[in-house]
Amino acid sequence: MSHFYERKAYRYPLYIFILLSTAFAICLLYFQWILGIVSLLLLGFVLYYVIHSQRSLYVELEQYISNLSYRIKKVGEEALMEMPIGIMLINDDYKVEWANQFLASCFKEQTLVGYSLYDLADSLVAFVKQGQANEEIINIHGKQFKVVIRREEKLLYFFDVTEQVELQKRYEAERLVLAIIFLDNYDEITQGMDDQAKSQMNSHVTSILNQWANDYGIFLKRTSSDRFIAVLNEHILEQLEKSKFSILDEVREQTMKYNVQLTLSIGVGTGVSSLPELGALAQSSLDLALGRGGDQVAIKQGNGKVKFYGGKTNPMEKRTRVRARVISHALRELIAGSDKVLIMGHKYPDMDALGAAIGILKVVQSNQKEGYIVIDTAKTDAGAQRLIEELKTHSELWSRCIKPEQGLELVTEDTLLIVVDTHRPSLVVEERLLYRTDHIVVIDHHRRGEEFIDAPILVYMEPYASSTSELVTELLEYQPKRLKLTMLEATALLAGIVVDTKSFTFRTGSRTFDAASYLRAQGADTVLVQKLLKESINNYVKRAKMIENASIDSRGIAIAKGDPNETYDQVLIAQTADTLLTLSGVIASFVISKRADQTIGISARSLGDINVQLIMERLGGGGHLTNAAAQLSDITIEEAEQQLRAAIDDYLEGGKPS
Repeated sequence: MSHFYERKAYRYPLYIFILLSTAFAICLLYFQWILGIVSLLLLGFVLYYVIHSQRSLYVELEQYISNLSYRIKKVGEEALMEMPIGIMLINDDYKVEWANQFLASCFKEQTLVGYSLYDLADSLVAFVKQGQANEEIINIHGKQFKVVIRREEKLLYFFDVTEQVELQKRYEAERLVLAIIFLDNYDEITQGMDDQAKSQMNSHVTSILNQWANDYGIFLKRTSSDRFIAVLNEHILEQLEKSKFSILDEVREQTMKYNVQLTLSIGVGTGVSSLPELGALAQSSLDLALGRGGDQVAIKQGNGKVKFYGGKTNPMEKRTRVRARVISHALRELIAGSDKVLIMGHKYPDMDALGAAIGILKVVQSNQKEGYIVIDTAKTDAGAQRLIEELKTHSELWSRCIKPEQGLELVTEDTLLIVVDTHRPSLVVEERLLYRTDHIVVIDHHRRGEEFIDAPILVYMEPYASSTSELVTELLEYQPKRLKLTMLEATALLAGIVVDTKSFTFRTGSRTFDAASYLRAQGADTVLVQKLLKESINNYVKRAKMIENASIDSRGIAIAKGDPNETYDQVLIAQTADTLLTLSGVIASFVISKRADQTIGISARSLGDINVQLIMERLGGGGHLTNAAAQLSDITIEEAEQQLRAAIDDYLEGGKPS
């Protein structure tokens, strides 16, 4: 460090001051030698004092800086070695070149130098190798560390966040959850009971639910004869999920003592802190559970994800003629208020989707409005293709069938769009039509899934119905009788019912036969139905080969696979699953094969002991308790089989239905 007077800014003024002072003293010495001598002595003393003080200051400053540097260096070394922050340097071979003592103590070692990351923690190796995230929380000997990496320097910092993670877990575990419990068929069951039996059953059900609530620490309050509200937290909800909501089975079994089968539906809202939003999620979940047939739990999170439990029993029929009439009249008013009506089903439509669309077209024509069926004739199954060939022979009806591109040109803001046999936007023939109009009606017989068409103005979903064609037939009965069903229209609707009920053997109720009787009276040709459902000998041989190679395990589950080098029609896959179900000892069947669109199709059937809908939903599909399917993309048949077996095992771990 230089003296301050060695710097130009200070040195030159000092020199000038000394020169002027000396000149003044010499002048004074010339005129007054005594004063001059005193002045020179005084000037010399001042100069000596200034120089001496500056040198002393310099020495003290040097010593201060030296001490400060030493202390800072020592503190830095101690911080590097002793602070509760782990520091590690690694080389290209993932070996530790240096680590501070704190980090070594975390691994319960004296030193980490020379160790490989593979010996310390596998999760640490995966984090370093992935090359994407720059920080991650890793468990090291029971403690949680946030590891931050500087990849260029191969430097890792370890911050102990165990308390923070525990606090986060505790917060999430204690976060509020709201549930609405609904007694599905309470009104129907108690309608014919006397007061004493009704009171006994009420008391028994309330007692079961109260005991369940006490066991899990849930606050439960009855708000009406068929509705309860439950308040719990995330930790309790996790316990309920582990039990697969056994309360559903318990209530169903206990109420059998009264020769009735009362079931529960539970809607759960979770994952948000806002109470109004939590309540809305719970109500939305309950609507979803009821829309899927009841006897199940729907859990909806704030991010929109939904989980389902239960749903092991066949839904009890709740439709009434009154509801069909009300929906039919509401549909009539919507048609009257539109400029035109477009009707579409799902991709690769089957006989039910096409038959229902033809029935809705007749509803539109009965109300003297212009209607069109949107269909891609190049993407249909074999049965629907034969029906299309029949439609081509009836020019008036065929002229109402248009391509998706034509539908996009015709649609306006006042157009009514009616979607049949599906409620999932990703499955409709032309998804863009859903966003061109705000007037959408959904008519479907499938159990409601997580994906649903946004904000339809009318929804007629009845999972208790055998088919969408059955629902449409009932709606037709309450429409104006201006036009009579033609033979082909009635036959198309009947064919839809026959296909979905497997010739009236599955999901067939009294209303199904009523609808079939009405269609037969309208001129439906049963012989033509059989012609439409005929299959080629090639398909018959394919099906026989798949059945020949099927495997049946000890649980009665049959799995058949198609040839990886061949493609199979979806109807053929479904027919193979139906045939497998007729074999002795088989209670559920699954068929896996490649489809024409290069996806892997899985068709599932059961006799009711196993809910194949829940299994297919685990694979992204859906359907009914005894009839479901799924499509998987970018996957091989062997990989699809592995996923299917895992889904079956996961389902069976929850216990078999009563």
